[in-house]
Amino acid sequence: MSRYFEQVTSYIPQLRCYARALMGNDVLAADDLVQDCLERALSRIHLWRRGSDLRAWLFTIMHNLYANHIRKISNAPKFVELEPDKNMVADKAKAEQDLEIRDIQQAINMLPPEQREVLMLVTLEGLQYREVATILGVPEGTVMSKLSRARNKLRTIMQIEKPKSLRRVK
Repeated sequence: MSRYFEQVTSYIPQLRCYARALMGNDVLAADDLVQDCLERALSRIHLWRRGSDLRAWLFTIMHNLYANHIRKISNAPKFVELEPDKNMVADKAKAEQDLEIRDIQQAINMLPPEQREVLMLVTLEGLQYREVATILGVPEGTVMSKLSRARNKLRTIMQIEKPKSLRRVK
């Protein structure tokens, strides 16, 4: 048995070359094909007729495995991309909206805490400047100033997508 094993393994380089030719130079698929061929040949070595060409027998096994592989692929169900329906369009719009909300939330989190709290109280809670000033214990003008700075900084953060011009270096 070990003598046949050595003979079979001596043909591995030729089997790999043939497998790559069959699989269109897809190295991984070719190696899988060689492995399947060797597995089948060694498990069925008792079927090989002594005195016949071992190489031809191995190549026949590989060819049959390849033919089975092609037949399996051709009989497999074909996947067809569906046209987007109304639900998919709505899902896409919701996903884009969710991404925008996430981006805004991240930008707000980048603000300094004193600007963030003023922005949240005025915009989210809908409080008047006077009410925010009372809550925070600061003058009304400070609330307006912090809100203005927060809005400007948000605009700056959210405009990161703008392409930057390149400088010419001499």
